This record gives sequence, C-alpha cells and structure tokens, in this order.
Amino acid sequence: MGLAWHFWTGRARGWEREAILLPLALHGWLIYDMLFAAPELRFGFAQALSVMVWLAVLICWIEGLFVRADLLFAMALAAAAVCAPLPAFFPGRVTPDAYSFAFKLHLVVGMLAYSLFVVATLHAVLISTVERRLHSLPTVVDPATPPLLTLETLVFRLTAAAFIVLTLTLGVGVAYSEALLGKAMRFDHKTLFVVLSWLTFGGLLAGRWRYGWRGRTALRWTVSGFVMLMLAYPGSRFVLEVILHRS
Repeated sequence: MGLAWHFWTGRARGWEREAILLPLALHGWLIYDMLFAAPELRFGFAQALSVMVWLAVLICWIEGLFVRADLLFAMALAAAAVCAPLPAFFPGRVTPDAYSFAFKLHLVVGMLAYSLFVVATLHAVLISTVERRLHSLPTVVDPATPPLLTLETLVFRLTAAAFIVLTLTLGVGVAYSEALLGKAMRFDHKTLFVVLSWLTFGGLLAGRWRYGWRGRTALRWTVSGFVMLMLAYPGSRFVLEVILHRS
C-alpha cells in the first residue's frame, strides 16, 4: 500500500518499479504454494481475486517497461494490497477434478482473461482520472503520464486481447462441462454474467470499430462489462461462501 501511495502522489523516480518485484515475487510464491503445492486445491472468491490482481500487477509492470503510467501502478498495487491477504481469511472450497488438464486449462485461461480485463478497466479509470485532473486547476497531471489517445489505444488493445481470451475460456469451459457433466453448459448465475460480460465487451469493440466510440461511452461500457464479469465468479462465490456459508 505504501508503494501505491508513492505512485499516486507522483513521487516515483524509477527505483520503485524494481521495488515492486519483491512483493510481486512473494505474492507469486504464495499463489504457487496455495494452488500447486497444497495437498488439495481450494479455490473460491478470495483465491480468484488474489490470482487476478497478481497477474494484473505483472501485466502493468511489463507494460511499464514501455509506457510510464504511475497512476496505473498506484491503482493496481492498492488492489493487490487488499486482495493478496484474502485467502488467509477465506480458505475457499475444495475443487473437484482439480488435477485434470481441462480444468487446469480452464482455470489458467479464465484468470488470464479476468486479469486482462482488470488492467483494461484500470486504464479506463485512469483516463477518467486524468481528464478530471486536466479540468481541475491548479492540479497538474504528471508529465510522465501518457497522452489520453495513447491510453485509449491501450484500453482497446487490452480489451480486444481479453475478449479473445474470454472467448477461449468459454470454449474450454463448454468442453470441460461436456466431459464432466455430460452437457455443454450449466445455466446459473455464473454463466449468465459471463455471457452478459462477453456480449458487453463484444459490443464495445464493435462500437469502437464501427462508430469510433471513445471517452465516457467507452468508459461506461468497459466498467459495465467488468462489473458483470466480477459478479460471475468472484461475486457468486462470495455470496455462497460468506453470506450463505455454502461451499
């Protein structure tokens, strides 16, 4: 959280990016120990959020090698500080068929899709933050922040990549469900919100290509799709595990 505040206040001078590698490596080791070294695989909303933000910070760190955006680091690190400790308090459920290749592929691809959408949404929020700062004198935007057009381009590139990975996740999920349950898809809250999110992000990309959507329109579609995606697995698992006390 201290590094997040450092980036948010615009005091970062360069060494902070290398400093991120230490907590990132520690968080990665904890995830490995939780998912692969444990005698049984427990995966619930807390584990999903932890993996998701770890991948998001990693993606932001790699992006930072090419484009500097300290406010992006601030938001990603703040989310990681909140989500990383959650598995210690919420152990999650024992996952059936945890060691099949189809399940592992579905889990890895799904978490990658979620993390890419996290980063895309953080970029969209960053655009909104920069716009407010530009119109709020005497506040001055950090000159190291990329131009808005550059950030918008990154948002749609990340969204397109995430949409492709989410489509692959749906395909793998259908194949896995067919093999495990004997039917292509189980209709529940998770499936409903994933499909709605997929349609929303698909509509956003179509609107960008056909009508040149940008600015607040793109922000609303991005945030709406992300909220629905979060309601799909983390949200539904939170309700089951914390509110209903069901695994």
